[in-house]
Amino acid sequence: MRALFWLLDTAISLYVWALIIAAVLSLLLNFNVLDSRNRFVWAVSDFFYRVTEPVLRPIRRRMPDLGGVDLSPLVLILLLSALRILLAEIQVGLLRSGVGW
Repeated sequence: MRALFWLLDTAISLYVWALIIAAVLSLLLNFNVLDSRNRFVWAVSDFFYRVTEPVLRPIRRRMPDLGGVDLSPLVLILLLSALRILLAEIQVGLLRSGVGW
């Protein structure tokens, strides 16, 4: 049971990092710091876009238009942080009750 909670926590943590990297990469591409014609840069940015976009798209649809400012990664990071806290509380509750250990 501990391994499952560890795996979920690690997966959420890695996804948060993927969101941060995708957001920074998007900014660097938009300000022409990185050249999207470079094959490696394109491949990395495409990977992070494909990993994060399916989850960010529904959040973007529900958020108001802020004039080009995309806060959906921040909203998702906050939701994932709340999920990590919830999972930790469930794990502590199970540990105290002695279930599954």
